[in-house]
Amino acid sequence: MFPASSLLTTIVLALAVSANPIVVSDSPVTLPLARRLNTTSVHNLIRHDLARAKYLRARGQRLKFDADATVIKEPVDNQAVSYIASIGVGNPAKTYQLIIDTGSSNTWVGAGTSYTVTGTSSKTSNRVSVTYGSGSFSGTEYTDTVTIASGLVISGQGIGVASSSSGFSGTDGILGIGPTILTQGTLSPATSTLIPTVTDNAFAKGLITANQIGISFQPTTVEEVVNGELSWGGVDTSKFTGSITYTPVTTTSPASFYWGINQSIRYSTSTSILSSTAGIVDTGTTLLYIATDAYNRYRSATGAVLDSNTGLLRITSAQFANLKSLFFTINGATFEFTANAQLWPRSLNTAIGGSASNIYLVVADIGTSTGAGLDFINGYAFLERFYTVFDTANKRVGFATTPFTTATTN
Repeated sequence: MFPASSLLTTIVLALAVSANPIVVSDSPVTLPLARRLNTTSVHNLIRHDLARAKYLRARGQRLKFDADATVIKEPVDNQAVSYIASIGVGNPAKTYQLIIDTGSSNTWVGAGTSYTVTGTSSKTSNRVSVTYGSGSFSGTEYTDTVTIASGLVISGQGIGVASSSSGFSGTDGILGIGPTILTQGTLSPATSTLIPTVTDNAFAKGLITANQIGISFQPTTVEEVVNGELSWGGVDTSKFTGSITYTPVTTTSPASFYWGINQSIRYSTSTSILSSTAGIVDTGTTLLYIATDAYNRYRSATGAVLDSNTGLLRITSAQFANLKSLFFTINGATFEFTANAQLWPRSLNTAIGGSASNIYLVVADIGTSTGAGLDFINGYAFLERFYTVFDTANKRVGFATTPFTTATTN
């Protein structure tokens, strides 16, 4: 969820996966994820996400040209919605509550619970710092043992230990699971050195047999709940239905530096909302963001109006009764995003400064027109309806339907 805005252990066989991965995993380790809604911060839901989107775009441009990008300065506040996992660091392991982020790749601790040096801790000569759309940290690089689960203990993992941080109240740091290139420039003086992610190191050490992770979320109507799962080294076939459709990571920058894909979106049977273009899949973004021109077409198709209190689109009960599905086409496969999936959970309306009786939509304006190289962000609102696989070895992202794809939870 960051640079450029809590979740399980089983053994399964990846039988339902289509295409031919480099390595097929037969023993993924799973980690529970807990969804947390920060009720002191959600009134700025749109601002959080847009600040993140601006940073992701700027960070990608910096990587593209291998030069300094425009510095994005936004008021810092805590992330509105996050997924948290309990991760151990050191030996004996000390537990930290870390945000799971596919939009960044540095793992670090110390925002809340202080870091404890143990026999496995080794301080390096580097400082480390990362700026996010909704916060930042700086501190010292260490290598240490990171415990994901009893079957996944990673020695010698590079981590940051924060001496200062902002925007992370209530959490201890981040577990970064984005592409490794996102760690470029985060160390000093070794600015060109990349830091292997926890997934990279787990695979390199033979702890998992595929360099990939699978993520399962579920729609929820409460502010905090354990309703997600991250599987390391393979997929959990109990979490999705049918087969997984894979699509290559896009070659269009800046989306190509993240878990970027190409997709198109239509409303109902024939109304084009977004022609095929590049964007990203991101656990650190709450809503579903599309380019400004696409957003305007969506507003026109639904009849929605902008709500001044929440910043979200609002529709009437009569308009909801007539609301049609959105259809996402990804590498030739079509995924239906139902009318109910397009709603912000009505039981959480007041938590974002809205009216309990209103109906709000989760589709929002990314702030730039089509052609910017990052024309959409499929955030949590999308991911809670589809199982997602981030496959580093094959440079691809996979999607599958789940029992919650057509849920009427919202």
